[in-house]
Amino acid sequence: MSDHSPGLCPRYHQAVELVGRRWAGAIVQVLLAGPARYNELRAAIPDINDRMLAERLRELEAAQILVRTVRPEAPIRVEYTLTEKGRALEVALTAIGRWAERWIEAPAAAPAKTPARPRRALAGRLAAGKSTPATSRASRR
Repeated sequence: MSDHSPGLCPRYHQAVELVGRRWAGAIVQVLLAGPARYNELRAAIPDINDRMLAERLRELEAAQILVRTVRPEAPIRVEYTLTEKGRALEVALTAIGRWAERWIEAPAAAPAKTPARPRRALAGRLAAGKSTPATSRASRR
């Protein structure tokens, strides 16, 4: 018989809450490839904003998942690197990645964005018999 209560293990809960916070797992995943600067992290993680990245980096540093190193160069260089504790998350994140490949549907590709034209202005030019950029190019050929 086990000495554990049937409730949730507090350590497990704390770990899931830390790594499961929005963007935290993505930051660790990027840093598994090696040290990175703030802008490199920002570029590697789609849709993260500056406030969230800075907040998550502070949280992960406080939890000793990563270390922030300031290099006294000109200009000052700040790098983020995983600690041993952070690198130990690789097995768990790899397992989550395998699970996601099997069970999570890939997001639909976003439609290509086309520049919006003011419809009223275009309709007004057509009604007035004026050329549009497309008809002007065609008439020049």
